[in-house]
Amino acid sequence: MSARYGRCTVLSAGLRGVEAMPVEVEVSVSSGLPGFYIVGLADAAVQESKERVRAALRAAGFSMPGDRVVVNLAPSFLKKRGTGFDLAIALAVLVASGQVPARFVEGRMFVGELSLEGSVRPINGLLACAVKSAEMGVEFVCADAPERLVEVEGASLRCMASLAVARTGELGSVSCRAGELSGPLSDYADVSGNSFAKRALQIAAAGSHGLLMIGPPGSGKTMLASRLPSILPALDRKSALESALIHSVAGGDISSILAGVRPFRAPHHSASAAGLIGGGSPLRPGEISLSHNGVLFLDELAEFKTSVLQGLRQPLEEGRVTITRADGNTAFPARFMLVAASNPCPCGYLGDPERACTCTPSQIASYQARVGGPLLDRFDMQIDVRRVPPNEIMSLDRTESSSHLREGVSKARGFAAWRRARHPCDPSTQGIIESCRMAEGDAEFFTSVARTHAMSGRGMARTLSVARTIADMAERESVSRADLCEALEFRLRRAEGS
Repeated sequence: MSARYGRCTVLSAGLRGVEAMPVEVEVSVSSGLPGFYIVGLADAAVQESKERVRAALRAAGFSMPGDRVVVNLAPSFLKKRGTGFDLAIALAVLVASGQVPARFVEGRMFVGELSLEGSVRPINGLLACAVKSAEMGVEFVCADAPERLVEVEGASLRCMASLAVARTGELGSVSCRAGELSGPLSDYADVSGNSFAKRALQIAAAGSHGLLMIGPPGSGKTMLASRLPSILPALDRKSALESALIHSVAGGDISSILAGVRPFRAPHHSASAAGLIGGGSPLRPGEISLSHNGVLFLDELAEFKTSVLQGLRQPLEEGRVTITRADGNTAFPARFMLVAASNPCPCGYLGDPERACTCTPSQIASYQARVGGPLLDRFDMQIDVRRVPPNEIMSLDRTESSSHLREGVSKARGFAAWRRARHPCDPSTQGIIESCRMAEGDAEFFTSVARTHAMSGRGMARTLSVARTIADMAERESVSRADLCEALEFRLRRAEGS
């Protein structure tokens, strides 16, 4: 740091994907043709900061140097986007022109947008910047934004209400709001009947398995899926921070995530590839990243564009999505549980016992082919959801509540953690087979069924994984034939056309 010869460097940060990258704001005030210039791959929003900085300096009682002012944003190879560099640029100009002492900016990272009145406004991605400041061991200064920040281990957070604070040098404390729920979660007690579907959802939640529900309109597929977060275990501190960081970059609310509620995203079937997978300019996380550590629900699955759906295949396997652009690759985390719902045909009533299907065989085949076999193969479980009879809808039996189902999920996850600690296994196909600890006769039975139905290697591994979860729910170390049969029912019922 040096203010000699009208120069100063102030630390700031810009976003690349969901990660904050440190940016040094270098300012030189020198003699020559008067002007205000910004260099260093700055986009239009950064270039516009010249006018915001000029107005904010005057409003805060400072003066804009009448000399040649050059701002360099380093490193030069990193594209600089957004309005978050305003505060750092203004302070660098003030220090370089001798209006603010250099010690005010030493050891600090400044991120914020300036209003024309000189007040400091928050930007998207403050949480990512706070995490980066903790890694670098510097103090993070921004606007007071309790809805966008959370306490980060090792981070020192301070706030500036306006640029005029630089005159006194007295920074305020950032108030980080604790996580809170906007309202109670929906309960499975509100859904009548559908015991088989609830059992499938409980197993899916216990083992984070992908689930596809197929049934006619009004059978309750959307209601069942929307209540899934109510039976999932709460996020731990580390996972909550991971998910909150992604939502912070996207400008979303993070209060419920900080309260431990897992993200639940349900994009419309008109979503583009960039909206679902991620992309755009600047790069933004897609719905699969916003559902990281949570649930991605695709309603009306067959109505999504086939090209968009096929983009899910790699993230489902790798737990992240890598987007390639001319300036490099950007990785977004995308470890999510995929749940989908679809009608069996265009009219929706194929196989319905009460209403006849009006679709032709070619229409049915074309509709079902939209999803594609490779993606269907990645659903661990596929079930039919039938419409609930009127007498069950009118019933007051609400024993299958979310609290009851959540107990089974928690028991299964706890037993699985104990089992893995006692018998460590890798996540490969061989590791899944070893974890099942099947009797020889049961293994031969499963091999015979897999051969009969021409199951792929992936299909066999996923079926065994579901059987392992069913055994965990019963707190059994070995997978029984009954567990295998139930898992096969979830895997093969659509293949049998039931």
